[in-house]
Amino acid sequence: MKEKEGGKMAEEKTLAEQKKPEDKPRNIWRGDLKMVKGENTAKLVEDFTAEMTLVAEGLCEDQGKLRREVDQMMTEEDRRIQRLESRIDLAESALDEEKGNHDRDLTEMRNRLAAPEKKAGREPVKEKRKNGNIIKDLTWLVGIAGASWIIVTILNKFF
Repeated sequence: MKEKEGGKMAEEKTLAEQKKPEDKPRNIWRGDLKMVKGENTAKLVEDFTAEMTLVAEGLCEDQGKLRREVDQMMTEEDRRIQRLESRIDLAESALDEEKGNHDRDLTEMRNRLAAPEKKAGREPVKEKRKNGNIIKDLTWLVGIAGASWIIVTILNKFF
C-alpha cells in the first residue's frame, strides 16, 4: 500500500509541478539543456559532422559532374558553330562566284547588243519603224477582208 501511496504522491507532485505556470518554462529549458549538454552531445556533433561531410562531398561531385557536362555541351556547340560558319563561308563564296559569272554574262550581252547598234547606226531603226507600219497596215487590210468575207457569207445564206 505504501508503494501505491508513494506512487500517488509522486504523480500528484508532477501534476502540481505541471500546473504551475512559472515552472513550466524552466522545465522545458532544463530538458533542452540536458539534450544539448548531455552525454550524447559529442556523438550528435560527430554524427552531424559526418552527415554534413557526406552531403558536401555529394554536392561537390554533383557540381563537378555538371561542370563536365557543361564543358562537353560547350565543346559540341563550338563544333556546330564551326560547321555552320564553314557552310556559310562556302555559300558566300559560291554566291560571289555566281555573281561574278552573272556580271560577266551581262557585260558580254551588253557588248553584243552594242556592236550591232554601232554598225547599223540610226538608219536601221527607221527601217524597222517603216516595216512596223507596213505590218500594221497589212493587218488592218486582212481584218477588213475577213470581216467583208463574213458579211458576204451571211448575206448569201439569208438571201
